[in-house]
Amino acid sequence: MSTNLPLSGARLWDSLMEYAAIGGTPKGGCNRQTLTDLDGEARTLLQRQAEAAGATLTLDRVGNMLLTRPGRNPARPAVAIGSHLDTQPTGGKFDGVLGVLAGLEILRAMQDAGIETEAPVMLINWTNEEGARFSPPMMGSGAAMGLFTEAEILAKTDPAGAVFGEELRRIGWQGDADPTALRGLGAYFELHIEQGPVLEKEGLEIGIVTHAVAQRWYDVMIEGEESHGGGLMAYRHDALAGAAPLIAAVEELALASGEQGRGTVGRIQVYPDSRNICPSRVWFSIDTRHGDPAKLDWIRDELQARGTRLAAERGLRIAIEEFWHSPETPFDPALVQRLEDAAKRLGHPYRRMPTGIGHDAVYCARTVPAAMIFCPCHGGISHNEAESITPAWAEAGLRVLADAVLATAGVAPPR
Repeated sequence: MSTNLPLSGARLWDSLMEYAAIGGTPKGGCNRQTLTDLDGEARTLLQRQAEAAGATLTLDRVGNMLLTRPGRNPARPAVAIGSHLDTQPTGGKFDGVLGVLAGLEILRAMQDAGIETEAPVMLINWTNEEGARFSPPMMGSGAAMGLFTEAEILAKTDPAGAVFGEELRRIGWQGDADPTALRGLGAYFELHIEQGPVLEKEGLEIGIVTHAVAQRWYDVMIEGEESHGGGLMAYRHDALAGAAPLIAAVEELALASGEQGRGTVGRIQVYPDSRNICPSRVWFSIDTRHGDPAKLDWIRDELQARGTRLAAERGLRIAIEEFWHSPETPFDPALVQRLEDAAKRLGHPYRRMPTGIGHDAVYCARTVPAAMIFCPCHGGISHNEAESITPAWAEAGLRVLADAVLATAGVAPPR
């Protein structure tokens, strides 16, 4: 379908480099965290470029940018393309932004060719996909699809105490549209780098994502007693010494659950954080994921059992509380097939595969027809300044995406 669309891989690549300069780091990555001035700068650039391609901006109350090119039949629900412009503190140049700028390139090519679609085509920049500054991740799509309320999102704070809603207003990107209106989308597509090594290792250009694996995140609080570093070991109730075997268990259990198991401890806070005081309190995060929901539950049960045992053995109080749960989520079979058909038609080698990583498309898939495409990334490296892809990989993803989007939106016949 998109073979007659004058898509430009070179223009897409130039755009990627242009946005990479907004928050660019000395090591070649990008630090453009959500609701910072740099995020606002990137949003302003996207608005200007999308409007030049015939789109109109609607801004909702949690800051999601909806850039819509009208269709011939305004009664038809929009076909959306989206991802995110925010990054990790030491993020790369392609995570999220590739999906947004591929959508921008589709709008530009449609404008260049004077192509109309029956349904409107919408480009979405979701607010705070990363969850690096404000947690949890994927707040913009979560609010739109009903997983979070607006009130709880707007009240979230970052580690420095800044309030989400206040920061959104400060940078000038809070609108008045209702985010839940996006539950009426006709379809949602997202292109993303794989963030894994499979496609590169297998010499493939496209991953057709069939489903998202289940995830469970936890907050762990361990409480003991402070004591002097010179005190006898036998009388201590050291919270950090109790945390250590539980942290090690996260890796152990993930490996024991099979190849699809994942376990990560990403944050640790120790109190009172002094060299010669045995810690009385330790907080840490746990992120678990698995392709088999039953095994994910097994990891949870084992962690709870070990926490109970450690508390009894060491005279500690240990609380393991679920912070966030994302169930196994399938993508729309018809849209998945449409992407596969596009890859075949355009001659790009591909495979079907799951994603073990959260994306806005995963939240969308719970409510609207949604699908995802992966392109390779070198070494599977992501959330890292060394993140890297090739222009050819980006263009292959763009062309498969465009083909499926136009087939879904319906190219209008000449007037």
